[in-house]
Amino acid sequence: MLYFEDLKLGAKFNTPEHTVTAEEIITFGREFDPQPFHTDVEAAKPTLFGQLVASGWHTAAISMGLMVRGNMGLDGGVIGQGVDDLRWPRPVLPGDTLRVVMEITELNPEPSRTGRGKIKLHCRTLNQVGKPVQEMTAKLLIGRRPSSAEAAEGRPA
Repeated sequence: MLYFEDLKLGAKFNTPEHTVTAEEIITFGREFDPQPFHTDVEAAKPTLFGQLVASGWHTAAISMGLMVRGNMGLDGGVIGQGVDDLRWPRPVLPGDTLRVVMEITELNPEPSRTGRGKIKLHCRTLNQVGKPVQEMTAKLLIGRRPSSAEAAEGRPA
C-alpha cells in the first residue's frame, strides 16, 4: 500500500480493463439516466448519437471502479474531495474496452496533525484504441505514513 510520502509528482498509474456491454448500459441508464440513447437500442437510432451509448455518469462509475482496482494501491482507499474539469469527449459504445491512466499533478502535504496529505490526480479514461472517453482531475486525501510509535501501537497517523 502507498502512503503520501511514497508518491512523486508526475508518477503514473494504470488500471485493469473493463469491456462495456449493451446490457449494462441499459441497466444503468434505466436506473440513473433514463434517456432513450441510454436505455433502448431502437429508440437510440434517431437521436444525436444514432445508437446506444453509455451515460457519462456510467462512464464515471466504471472509471472509479477501475481506479480502485488499479495499481495505485493507496493505504486507506481512494478518498475523494472533489473533481475538477470532468468532461466526456466521446461516447462509450457497447463493446468498448476502457482503462484509466492516472498522473499525479500536485502534492500538498497538509499539516502533519491531520495524518493526511492531498493530491491532484489527472485521470484519463481511454477506450480500446487509446481515445479518451473521460477526462478529469480528482482531488484526493491520502494517508501519511504512521510514525514508528504509532505503527507500534497499531493506530493510524
